[in-house]
Amino acid sequence: MDIKIGIINSPREIGFETAQTADEIETIVSEALTAQATHISLKDDKGRRIIVPVASLAYVEVSAEESRRVGFFA
Repeated sequence: MDIKIGIINSPREIGFETAQTADEIETIVSEALTAQATHISLKDDKGRRIIVPVASLAYVEVSAEESRRVGFFA
């Protein structure tokens, strides 16, 4: 999955790929928002942890990874 996280008052977003499913990501984010948690913690494909304070969370975009096309199409 390709994940993009928007941060409040920041022009850049956090982008990374993860082996977690879209349902797992949704569960982590929704539980953090409803349980008044202080942060969310996600792991990328390279084993790094991304920790974002819930108060700074603007949005989380989850999309399927697209295979890159090679060549020319008419």
